[in-house]
Amino acid sequence: MIAYLPPILIVGGLFLLVFLMYRGHGYWAWVCAAAAALAAWWVSGVDSPIAFWITVAFAADSAAIFGIRPLRRMLLSRHLMGLMRGLLPVMGDTERIALEAGDVWWDGDLFGGAPDWKKLLDFEPRPLTAAEQAFIDGPVEELCALVDDWQIQQDRDLPPEVWSFLKRERFLGMIIPEQYGGLGFSAIGHSAVISKVSTRSIATAVTVMVPNSLGPAELLLHYGTDEQKDHYLPRLAAGDEIPCFALTEPEAGSDAASPRSTGIVCRDTVDGEDVLGIRLNWQKRYITLAPVATVIGLAFRLLDPDGLLGGAEDLGVTCALIPRQTKGVEIGDRHDPMGVPFQNGPIVGRDVFVPLDCIIGGRAGAGRGWQMLMDCLAAGRSISLPSQAAAAAQYATRVVGAYATIREQFNLPIGRFEGIEEPIARIGGFTYMMDAARRLTCGAVDAGSKPAVLSAIVKAYLTDTMRDVVNDAMDIQAGAAICRGPRNMLGRVFDAVPIGITVEGANILTRSMIVYGQGAIRCHPFVQAEMSAVAEGDTARFDNAIFGHIDFVCRNAARACLLGLSGGRLATAPVSGPSARHFRRFERLSAAFALTSDVSMATLGGSLKRREKITGRLADALAWMYLGSAALKRYHGDGATAEDLPFLDWSCEHAAWQAEQALNGVLTNLPNRPAAALTRTLTFPLGLRYTPPSDRLGAQVAQSLLDGGAARVRLTPDVYIPASQEEGLGRLEATLDKVVRAQPIRKKVRDAARSGNIEGTTEDAWVAAATVKNVISEEELLVLTEASTARRDAIQVDSFDPKSYRVLSV
Repeated sequence: MIAYLPPILIVGGLFLLVFLMYRGHGYWAWVCAAAAALAAWWVSGVDSPIAFWITVAFAADSAAIFGIRPLRRMLLSRHLMGLMRGLLPVMGDTERIALEAGDVWWDGDLFGGAPDWKKLLDFEPRPLTAAEQAFIDGPVEELCALVDDWQIQQDRDLPPEVWSFLKRERFLGMIIPEQYGGLGFSAIGHSAVISKVSTRSIATAVTVMVPNSLGPAELLLHYGTDEQKDHYLPRLAAGDEIPCFALTEPEAGSDAASPRSTGIVCRDTVDGEDVLGIRLNWQKRYITLAPVATVIGLAFRLLDPDGLLGGAEDLGVTCALIPRQTKGVEIGDRHDPMGVPFQNGPIVGRDVFVPLDCIIGGRAGAGRGWQMLMDCLAAGRSISLPSQAAAAAQYATRVVGAYATIREQFNLPIGRFEGIEEPIARIGGFTYMMDAARRLTCGAVDAGSKPAVLSAIVKAYLTDTMRDVVNDAMDIQAGAAICRGPRNMLGRVFDAVPIGITVEGANILTRSMIVYGQGAIRCHPFVQAEMSAVAEGDTARFDNAIFGHIDFVCRNAARACLLGLSGGRLATAPVSGPSARHFRRFERLSAAFALTSDVSMATLGGSLKRREKITGRLADALAWMYLGSAALKRYHGDGATAEDLPFLDWSCEHAAWQAEQALNGVLTNLPNRPAAALTRTLTFPLGLRYTPPSDRLGAQVAQSLLDGGAARVRLTPDVYIPASQEEGLGRLEATLDKVVRAQPIRKKVRDAARSGNIEGTTEDAWVAAATVKNVISEEELLVLTEASTARRDAIQVDSFDPKSYRVLSV
């Protein structure tokens, strides 16, 4: 028996090592490994003193080197730091500022491999205030009733009465505090307004979004001088000033930190006085509200060749406010973004001289523009475009649920065909998930967070998913969706989709370079500390970070393996019941993601940021885990009802499958094949486990959205419902009510026809016969007639005489 003890001790030691790493005791794991080696030698009966002392030395050295920090720093950390210095990418000021902007929230938990689900469930997002709800029920509803989106499309601008209403009701000053005359809305209040207006008119929504997004008002609030705030904020809140923000250039789009626009510090004579100021030259494009703007927020590179400010010659990116009437400003031309007629155009400045106090923040703001922009985007990116994307999904759900009930082919509502049922399920599942992510992220912002990585996730992945949802809706409506006119409900939404995907950081860039590129450093518990310690030559800080990192990797390797072998069953769930399995799935995926991410960083080093296919897939995994987490939070926040369970299951199953596929893609393409094979063994020891939502689950989701079901209403609270006589959604809603009311009567008639009680070859003939034989009453006949008439009208499309057609706007 004694002969079996060495392998037993070794195997037992390995299990103890894994268990200690899994429980988070990495240093003890190293000491126990050394002790196991000594014990294995002792029981093996080896007589050689040399072998004994070699084993003792191994055990003692392992314990000393890894357990005694001063010795570890001298023998290991100092040399490791030198090695890391050669591996890490050189970080410029713009990258450093971008990384330091904002903060980390739930993304840090997902990156850490062991998310604290109780923390997520205990988090209570701020609800709408009474004033915010009153604004939505009052001015927002009034605005939507005032707007005719088809006519805006034809006129190529909002009508004067809509512009006046926006200004009078302070729509352009939602984020400006009440002390300056604004509304002072929260993130969720701001988002709710954008969501509802977006379901009525994209052009109107964009007009409201831009002054409340990244631009002069937000920059002034955070960085402006008191004089600048007192002058501009009341005027912006009242709409007396219309702002725009000029950032994008022909040569600086995604690389916005490298503008070609310049400002030279110089002196000039203004009204007979010598003035210290800036001479600006710029060429900007894609600037929303530029054609009608009265004040231009401008980003440019500030240069001081004569040292008039007493500092460096190149002061860096700077933001300033330029009045429209300033000499040398060329403004007013329009771009035509996908035919959506919001105001957007180029701005050119030639030898524009402004005083130095035009810089946001005054002289102290010189060179701080990039920091200002990154700080504001960290939170601002989470609101406008994600709200518009979630609103588009809600709107598609509302339209498709009604249309697939009303529209019939082969004597059946088209929603009953499996080919239609499949995209309806996607629309419903995505809508539930997207709005969950919108609400959760706004909640984080309202709680004081500036979630830079999460804001990038919701911007990129909600607008991309919007494209999928709208495409599915277009396919379901088919010919009715592609024929333009007042009756068309989806065509103008479809046209606008690429705009949201492109602006505020194109999604291709956001996915590969921001979500993971920043997330790998910001959200990881040790990487940023390691990088700053290496940059500063701080051995003690580096030692703490690198060995904490090693412990972190070992712990996640053990967790990923055990959770993979158990199918996630060893993971803890904060609740019991049908949602518990989803918590366990995402905990398992979080551990697998953390390990895969660390292996990718370790094997690719500084070249990882150029391997955008790898970083893009890692971003996908992180994003889908967040979207799944948001769905879980929504489900429990809304009371964990049985009615919402199919939507939760669909969302979580889709998100888990997408995250697993993304990690599989990383490991399939990781250049270091031995490292990839080892990581795959640890993270997916039994292979890939997750599949897309089943047909059966998809059918549950889809069918709950048909026949005027409560789920369709519950998923679309932010959709504006027009008057019943209005062409488009208003008439569709009214028709749905009539069709649903007629369904039991139609069933009575069809049952009578099948049983042979009445004769005929068409439904109209059956109805006539059923009336004669008193199968249905006169009142029931009237219900059927009204429903049939309304149905025929609702499925019609617009047509134009040749003269009218020739003058249609694109």
